[in-house]
Amino acid sequence: MNFEDITTIKSLLSSPQNIAIIPHKNPDGDAIGSCLALYHFLKKKGHQVSVVSPNDYPKFLKWLPGNEHILNFEKENGVASKKVKEANLIFTLDFNDLSRTGSMENFLKGANADFIMIDHHQQPSDYAKVTYSDVSMSSTCEMVYNFMEFLGETNLITEPIATALYLGIMTDTGSFKYRSTSSRTHRVVADLIDKGANNMEIHQKVYDTNSPSRLHLLGIALNNMVILDEFRTAYITLSQEELNANHFKKGDTEGFVNYGLTLENIIFAVIFIENKEEGIIKMSLRSAGDFSVNEFARNHFNGGGHTNAAGGRSNQDLEETVQTFLSVLKDYKSQLRP
Repeated sequence: MNFEDITTIKSLLSSPQNIAIIPHKNPDGDAIGSCLALYHFLKKKGHQVSVVSPNDYPKFLKWLPGNEHILNFEKENGVASKKVKEANLIFTLDFNDLSRTGSMENFLKGANADFIMIDHHQQPSDYAKVTYSDVSMSSTCEMVYNFMEFLGETNLITEPIATALYLGIMTDTGSFKYRSTSSRTHRVVADLIDKGANNMEIHQKVYDTNSPSRLHLLGIALNNMVILDEFRTAYITLSQEELNANHFKKGDTEGFVNYGLTLENIIFAVIFIENKEEGIIKMSLRSAGDFSVNEFARNHFNGGGHTNAAGGRSNQDLEETVQTFLSVLKDYKSQLRP
């Protein structure tokens, strides 16, 4: 963030504002963590603040301090819409195109407020008065910490803020193992622990709260895994029938795609998840090394994200989507070779 942007933000926040904070649809740990951290921070500075999520999010995130204040745009549309309409400043966190908010997209496009974007995904859109975009960052939560530092106000970081930021950084770095985890990331995390983030408790509440049905679903996912040695690729399919039989809840398939990359010599992993309610196949893509799943998802599956982690979707059925994937995969054989 440059000096001009910092000056603009300081001016915008110099008097009490009515602020809405928006994460992307199907928010993950980084999205919810960054939103709640910023919520507590801005409240502490005397602003009126609301967090409006486009839809629901996993149970393992709902213990975070301030979760009870998040409005669900799908289920609480009247109140949520009113909060966004009343806002004169809107922060969009962990996404860089309004289409990522699903049914909120057109509503946000009609807002009269100034927008501030904080995000680390590639190819940001140009809708914000201030855009803080940095694809080298480990997470949006690390960027929110930087944002507070730019304002010279990390002294305002309380235990709830530290907890939310730690959770987002932890989940978006794969517990600090991804390439984007820098020495700076570890210094930020150390400061968050000093400011009250209980790292062991946060890890347990996110990763050690499995239900029996989720573990059964994981067993089915692993049994469905197909390994393509020729392409150093592994993929998993989960049908709607398999999800229903194991009492699927939002967030239950979080992290399943990563199991493919634990296989020796595999550098590209994908999971295809059928969603009959939305009429799509949801995809998560992961890679190791220089193979860009962001480009792969953008080119073929209406998605994108980061070089090593991206999402996509298909309007074909599950079998057709897999066949399309296998067909286009052939064009990337040279990139996937040792």
